[in-house]
Amino acid sequence: MITYLDGKLAHKDPAYVIIDVGGVGYEVRISLQTFAALRDAGERCRLNTYLSIREDAHLLYGFYEMDEKKLFLDLISVSGIGANTALMMLSSLSAAEIRHAILSENLRVIQSIKGIGSKTAQRVILELKDKLKKDSYATGAGVG
Repeated sequence: MITYLDGKLAHKDPAYVIIDVGGVGYEVRISLQTFAALRDAGERCRLNTYLSIREDAHLLYGFYEMDEKKLFLDLISVSGIGANTALMMLSSLSAAEIRHAILSENLRVIQSIKGIGSKTAQRVILELKDKLKKDSYATGAGVG
């Protein structure tokens, strides 16, 4: 598992970045939230990563904030939500907005995300509400 990458931002695109770590360029898929948080190409950066190993590809997903990575991992644990869909969700809304929508059972907000239908939105809320509630109490954040 590659937990994070720390190196020079060689290329920056809204969908992915290339990070040069010791002369090796890693292509990392990112959300628009992470894109906005990153500095310009040539600057040093550090991204928390998730390595997805599939039969046809090994893909790295990167997150500027650990909180965003944690929510990404929660989202991909939901049946029917893959890594690309979870990344699309995090590009459409902030991690805090998604958490709030799940905890308040706001189906309309979840459904407003491109590619998320009614059944998927219901499943996200059903499968993650209690987990997020438990996590927010454990971290002392309370339920918003």
